[in-house]
Amino acid sequence: MFPEFFGRRGLLALGVALALAGQAAAIPRMSPDACKGQPELKPLQPLQVVTDKGVHSFQVEVADSAQEREYGLMCRKSLAADRGMLFVFPKADYQAFWMRNTLIPLDIVYIGADGKVVSIVRNARPLDESPLPSSGPALGVLELPAGRAGQIGLLPGDRIIHRAFPK
Repeated sequence: MFPEFFGRRGLLALGVALALAGQAAAIPRMSPDACKGQPELKPLQPLQVVTDKGVHSFQVEVADSAQEREYGLMCRKSLAADRGMLFVFPKADYQAFWMRNTLIPLDIVYIGADGKVVSIVRNARPLDESPLPSSGPALGVLELPAGRAGQIGLLPGDRIIHRAFPK
């Protein structure tokens, strides 16, 4: 009865529709309320990254409260190559970030209490809820536009210069 009702073309169309619906369901979606209650933007602060390729200057927003760290770069539609966000935690510990409600791909740089890069997650995918952990204790996390860490030659052991880290 089922094949007779839909016919050969109908079954093919139904199969295509179900396959597309399955693909659509697999695409992560942003929560409609994700951007409500987002904290005000803070003034930009200078930050430098020292690599074998030289010193690279950025202007960063600093997220140093629980609410600011929770929202981070969520809902942003772009991030300039010389911009970023620095998350500062009360104490160094293993950290894990995810990309829930984050619309732009990012490089996530975990920074130890001494200002040295602990580990880097390159090209984190937008809206992905997979945890992206540090490989060691981190006091700070720097988010940069995806691919930027590679462009400047950033590697674990390189130094981040900002007032959040001792000199």
